[in-house]
Amino acid sequence: MLAVNTRASEAVVDAREMDIVESVLNLAVQNPAEEDFSAADLTWTKFGTAEHHDEVALIPYDRVDAFIIGECSNPECPTRFHIERGRKRARGTLKDYKTDEYLEYKLYWCSFGPENYGEGGGVLPSRKYRLNTRNRAARPQSMRGCTCHFVVKRLYARPSQALIIYNERRHVNKSGFVCHGPLDRDAIGPGAKKIPYICNEIQQQTMSMIYLGIPEENVLEKHIEGIQRYCGSNPKVNSLASQYVHKLGMIIKRSTHELDLDDQASIRMWVERNKKSIFFYQDSLESDAFILGIQTEWQLQQMIRFGHRSLIAADSTFGIKRLKYPLCTLLVFDSRQHALPVAWIITRSSAKPDVAKWMKALLGRASSVEPGWKISGFLIDDAAAEIDPIRDIFGCPVLFSLWRVRRSWLRNIVKKCGNIEVQREIFKRLGEIVYSIWGGVDTLSALEELTHDLVDQTAFIQYFKASWVPKIEMWLSTMRALPLASQEASGAIEAYHVKLKAKLFDDSHLGALQRVDWLVHKLTTELHSSYWLDRYADESDSFQNVKEEYIASTSWHRALQIPNSSVTVDDKDHLFAKVSSQKDNNVTRIVWNPGSEFAFCDCAWSLQGNLCKHVIKVNMICENREGYQPSMSFRAFKELLTSLWKKPMDDSVGLDLSIAWAHQMLDQIKHLVELDSSKTIGTVVNNMPLKWVSKKGRTSIGIPSSVLALPSSSKSGSNNAVARKKSQKRKRLSRLR
Repeated sequence: MLAVNTRASEAVVDAREMDIVESVLNLAVQNPAEEDFSAADLTWTKFGTAEHHDEVALIPYDRVDAFIIGECSNPECPTRFHIERGRKRARGTLKDYKTDEYLEYKLYWCSFGPENYGEGGGVLPSRKYRLNTRNRAARPQSMRGCTCHFVVKRLYARPSQALIIYNERRHVNKSGFVCHGPLDRDAIGPGAKKIPYICNEIQQQTMSMIYLGIPEENVLEKHIEGIQRYCGSNPKVNSLASQYVHKLGMIIKRSTHELDLDDQASIRMWVERNKKSIFFYQDSLESDAFILGIQTEWQLQQMIRFGHRSLIAADSTFGIKRLKYPLCTLLVFDSRQHALPVAWIITRSSAKPDVAKWMKALLGRASSVEPGWKISGFLIDDAAAEIDPIRDIFGCPVLFSLWRVRRSWLRNIVKKCGNIEVQREIFKRLGEIVYSIWGGVDTLSALEELTHDLVDQTAFIQYFKASWVPKIEMWLSTMRALPLASQEASGAIEAYHVKLKAKLFDDSHLGALQRVDWLVHKLTTELHSSYWLDRYADESDSFQNVKEEYIASTSWHRALQIPNSSVTVDDKDHLFAKVSSQKDNNVTRIVWNPGSEFAFCDCAWSLQGNLCKHVIKVNMICENREGYQPSMSFRAFKELLTSLWKKPMDDSVGLDLSIAWAHQMLDQIKHLVELDSSKTIGTVVNNMPLKWVSKKGRTSIGIPSSVLALPSSSKSGSNNAVARKKSQKRKRLSRLR
């Protein structure tokens, strides 16, 4: 501790001796030779005026990540920094600007702040649970009130350089005490000075393993491996780690979803304690419907990472019959194209104003962290869903996924019809009705013919007439009007749905289904931990069993493991295909109606209503063979292009507009194909055309923007500054008149 204070006092003395610099042009660019470097490796300069100035350093922009990694590896206070706020602006948008104006602005804050500021005493606000024992509870959660933060500005005039502004370099709270790390006295009882650092990643890993029911010995082993990256192997460390894991396990086991006997009061208490995990909340009143939008910080990061310029899908109306309020999940497709939950919305209201409220809040939260964040498409699975708020708020196309229709029909066919030949015939006929959306077939006539032919299947016909006949025209018109999602996307959404159902509808929880606090607890603990551990195992190449299960969790990835030689197709009549098992050569699965989304397989997974790997593999094979119809998603894409081509029948302005749209679309597709097929980004960049900035931006200052990057003399720089100040003063005076 004495060494820290001495170092801090030396830093204060050095800061007093620093001269104040008023222009970034007078700062030298620092580029340390180390692979990763920290603030201690840089020379800091006072920048600003005598009344207000900050400590700054100028580094190459491409070394910013190396600086952040170095700051995270501080042995006295190891941590992680997250982006608290960010802004961007385009080149050419500023006429006059200072030397420190930003092109990109990001505020990085220590992940141990800033909820608790060391005020008062007793139980910390960030502590989620309190044990009624004499001993102190386990280490509090990561919000410890740390005020350490810095700003990274990518300079407007010199985009290749970044200005780092360190507002607070010490990891202390507002009271001036060290609030995390090995020197934090309140970390975990009397042995705080010797406690190993437990970063947010290690803590989340340990909590996830405990929530998933992994034995304590295995949890402890992985926990010790994580903390040894910071403090090495030490018997004392192992003993303290064992205490930590045991206490954390006790806290999780003793925790309960019932914060109050009244469910509504319990939810209000949960919302008050977990504000950072909520993006929208509207309590149930006479005029307002209950809406609770949940998104943890990790989910927000994943949505920004995988949702930008990509797709978001909705698994809507989950538990509409069994839960107190239905659950809607927003999903992104991660690096393996698996569906990853990034937000949960609990509400019964599907009214347009209510949907618009939480969608605006969600987009606003993402934009506050990453300005310019935008999605390219939104997948829905319910024909009754409101699509106007999606188009108005997200400004993107809406696609429709068939997975819910297919699953519902197949499950009820298998459940209500005992003969497998009848099952596959009904499923095929229903598929033909769906495919007829492009053929102009009369839906009612096709349904009447189907019910007449299946008059002996009383149970299924009663179900279909009650549940689908009144609304099937609405579903078919939605399929006709919107582009259709692929089988890979449908399989990924269905895999999430199956996992969610297994987690929530366990027999041991049937008595709690009508409580919202129970649903929130299950989502934010077990389900969240499961997906966090899946992603962590895949990206860190650890937990091999977890990683393998995660990779094989979708039927699409399981289908890719089946070799083409294992598939035999009936090319004569196109009635069926055979798929040989990889585990047992004596087992062969038969897929009827191959090449269709409504193909029927006799495997156990398919008979449960799921899209199985055999159907997907057979459809992959049939795509490249003659005599088989294309997939519905490709058919919808083809119809869209055909309608665009056929729309202007005469030599009119409409034809010019269609040509412009077609060329714009073709150009974008070419760039995407080139980017996907090229081995290096350099070849793509070299082929890009030269792009000039706007004429206004090039002439308003009087000199090209590239010249501004060159250091100018102090005399000319001061003259320009004086001229700008006079110009601003004249503008203010003219406004007053």
